Amino acid sequence: MSADWELHETSTHQDHVIAHVVGATVLGYFEFDEAAHLLLDIGFIWTIFADGEMGLVPQTMAISELPLDADAKQELLADLQALHDNGCQAEGLIRIAPAPEGCLVTEVNFYASESDRRLIIKGEDATLAIVSSVLTGETHVSNA
Repeated sequence: MSADWELHETSTHQDHVIAHVVGATVLGYFEFDEAAHLLLDIGFIWTIFADGEMGLVPQTMAISELPLDADAKQELLADLQALHDNGCQAEGLIRIAPAPEGCLVTEVNFYASESDRRLIIKGEDATLAIVSSVLTGETHVSNA
């Protein structure tokens, strides 16, 4: 992944989604099918695709639409519930990584470098980075 990041213009749709997630808290995340999926405390999953496009849908709808078997979906739903009940202190998570504490979204910035994309989600006390490749579809979430 590249290191020469430049601020990248967001689309009207991206701006709309970002406006909805500012003020929500990221509880956890998982990477699947060339996208990062972030569980928000408002009952929605914010999906960020490798090319930077994004969607925001109710969590049960997001899970039901994933191409996974019933057992995997049940594990995701159990993780979702544990994160809603216990926040980042949730234990026994199988498919979702807990977000760092204090990830109330205050700002979102989108960067590009050649075929790589980087979304920085600034939280009140923690920041997440989603780095992806348009060419390979690889998507990685990390603490920034």
